Amino acid sequence: MSNAIIESVTFKLNEGVSHDAFLAAAKGMNAWVVACPGFVHRRLSCTEDGTWIEHIQWQDMPSAKAAAAEIGKVPGNADFLSAIDGKTVQLMHSELAVAIN
Repeated sequence: MSNAIIESVTFKLNEGVSHDAFLAAAKGMNAWVVACPGFVHRRLSCTEDGTWIEHIQWQDMPSAKAAAAEIGKVPGNADFLSAIDGKTVQLMHSELAVAIN
């Protein structure tokens, strides 16, 4: 059995996008994310300097990659994606080593 994958993405918002508008767009993606095969958990947070950090836990790497390939094709994700400053995006995948709930 393969290890769970944590997808970590950091980014900033485009100028003029409010915190509240972005949160609404992020919540608007929840139904799609939850329906993705292999989805386990999603967390989204923001630092004091306006850097957003999204962590999504997937059952395995194929699930993470499949979701990444589809995210831009779903019309309901457009508000979320268009709010993000693309040149600030940093994406990484890592194997989950320790989890405490």
